[in-house]
Amino acid sequence: MRNRIDLVLSFVGLAVAAAFLTPGIGAQPAASRHETVAGPRSVPPAELTPWPSPAAAGSLAPQLAVSPDGRVYLSWLEPAASDIMRFRLAERTADSWNQLPDIADGTGLFANWADVPSVFAAGNGTLVAHWLQRTGTGTYAYGIRMRASADRGRTWSAAVSPHRDESPTEHGFLSFFDAPDGAIGMVWLDGRETAAASSAGGGHGHGGGGAMTLRATTFGSGLTLGPDVLVDGRVCDCCPTAAIRTGRGAIIAYRDRSDREVRDIGIARLEGGAWKPGGVIHADDWTIAGCPVNGPALSAAGDTVALAWFTAAGDQGRAHLALSRDGGASFGAPVRVDDGGSMGRVDVEVLPDGSAVVVWIEFANAKAELRMRRVWPDGRRGPSVVVSGVTADRSSGNPRLVRNGHDLVLAWRASGPTPQIHVAAAKVPPGGGVSREAGPYSIPSISPRSFARPVERLFRMNDSRPMKSTCTSPKG
Repeated sequence: MRNRIDLVLSFVGLAVAAAFLTPGIGAQPAASRHETVAGPRSVPPAELTPWPSPAAAGSLAPQLAVSPDGRVYLSWLEPAASDIMRFRLAERTADSWNQLPDIADGTGLFANWADVPSVFAAGNGTLVAHWLQRTGTGTYAYGIRMRASADRGRTWSAAVSPHRDESPTEHGFLSFFDAPDGAIGMVWLDGRETAAASSAGGGHGHGGGGAMTLRATTFGSGLTLGPDVLVDGRVCDCCPTAAIRTGRGAIIAYRDRSDREVRDIGIARLEGGAWKPGGVIHADDWTIAGCPVNGPALSAAGDTVALAWFTAAGDQGRAHLALSRDGGASFGAPVRVDDGGSMGRVDVEVLPDGSAVVVWIEFANAKAELRMRRVWPDGRRGPSVVVSGVTADRSSGNPRLVRNGHDLVLAWRASGPTPQIHVAAAKVPPGGGVSREAGPYSIPSISPRSFARPVERLFRMNDSRPMKSTCTSPKG
């Protein structure tokens, strides 16, 4: 398995220079032809280098974080003996990983491929971690627990919950962000209004009762919580959220849910201490009766904001990117980033020049692949790069991408007899320095027909139930 991954990464090391450094075609969907793009320019090549992973075989739910002083953290879930799940953390050193104390463990941790724990490196130097803890016997009866560390993960505070409601309903899909007032902000999906449906066995609000809501609060000094604020009273039940600090405040993205079951991506902005709805980012008009378990991703550098998302409107999976130059007050037209058959699970990072790198899972020719592509501010696309093969089912989880200066760090769960978390880094040279172009080369596009299975049926398979196939699900 390791030899195959290294071989793929060696190939990517050659291709990623073009993908990261070369503007490509315009912002149109891929067609059944060859796309011709310029070859790599005469700048130092970007190389995707594998990093040995500190996560044991069978681990899941990778998350990455970067501190203001340039420290890279990887967190993950790792099954242990007797149905115990461990929430683990490691800090990257010059050429290896420093394993830090476990953040949480026990049989009550909720292990899930989509709703996963995270560690956030706040602007004030604090590390904040969250995980999910079972609160009842129901499938989706779990709540959020958090701890903070002032010494880079060596010790942690006592656990607290950001939500005041402790009903045996779903509370999860949390995203952290640096709040404009210096506090640590967080937004999550809150199922308190679905209690009637959950008690009746409907779960996720599909069988009656109230709707899933989007709520937010802050985490200040002394581990004090701010007000529990309702941001949106009706959202998709189990799609991950995203949040980011911008030059003008903060912005969150999530999958909205209309009365007629249109589930497009909505945004809200934190301005003047209050959340203001920003509407739907683009009218994809994806009408689907169930939750697709496929959320958006955000990245920002000052007033430049990148928002990536997935839609399967018209029964075709597509990954899109939209850029904002005014802190998320408005966004440009979406650019399609996939090659003809996306399964979504996107992540995105803004680069210093205002371009963005997007990662997603492509499904083509009856196989799934983790791919990445760079998109320039004017909508031009570089070629897509295959990073690794992954499983097409939910066990592959969501890939993660962060930027640390001019380094991009990528983490994902690779396919194989025993799935394992892999990590790689790409060095992206600063600025331009272009003097000439190499000869053109071509990359075959993939026909939309290669997305063989109906999209809605595929997502019904990719639900958000606890993991059982690759690790032991904790008992309540």
